[in-house]
Amino acid sequence: MEKETIISARNLIKKFGHFTANDNLTFEVKKGEIFGFLGANGAGKTTAIRILCGLSSPTSGEVKVAGFDIYHETEKIKKNIGYMSQKFSLYEDLTISENIKLYAGIYGIGRKQRKVKEAELLQKLELEKVKNKLIGDLPLGWKQKLAFSVAIFHDPKIVFLDEPTGGVDPVTRRKFWDLIYEAAHNGITVFVTTHYMDEAEYCDRVSIMNAGKIEALDTPAKLKEKYKATNMDEVFLKIAR
Repeated sequence: MEKETIISARNLIKKFGHFTANDNLTFEVKKGEIFGFLGANGAGKTTAIRILCGLSSPTSGEVKVAGFDIYHETEKIKKNIGYMSQKFSLYEDLTISENIKLYAGIYGIGRKQRKVKEAELLQKLELEKVKNKLIGDLPLGWKQKLAFSVAIFHDPKIVFLDEPTGGVDPVTRRKFWDLIYEAAHNGITVFVTTHYMDEAEYCDRVSIMNAGKIEALDTPAKLKEKYKATNMDEVFLKIAR
């Protein structure tokens, strides 16, 4: 049985004056898929993510996210997505528990349900004993795991991760990907941008952008075969050149 399409873009164009940031992007992402969205700085990734999150409108094209139209149903889209950026999206001057309460409120989770979900989350991340610690005092790896967990606290259909592992060590990055796999296994679609080409290997499919266009889109194995490359680094370099 074919999986449900959770993101659909057809001829997505975004212009800023005479500059075209997104040039005819066409792609689909399925439910529970880990979709890598790669490209050098300035390739147009962040512009596309802002559109998919309902924060910006395309100049033209058809876009649906979680079944909702990007032009007319942005509020419904926002309720069905989670978002985490490289900056972790947590408030440094609040405690772990206060951050969870804050986001539960933003996502419209009631007090009773929030208490249950918070207890489960703190136990899972082994943070019960430090729940009153300020985010600013936590090690980077802990912040990262918590930021991701908070981004999917409301069980969204999709979570957008914008370079979530920037600046962390390889062991912590690998542990973070275990959380991504778990979320995808539970049916959450993961849309991730990354600068680390080894992480591209962990995705189900990868799209590679260059100068506003999608130059390649397939599984990592098929892209390596097509570009006669031994790893995704080589694939990326061949396309970028």
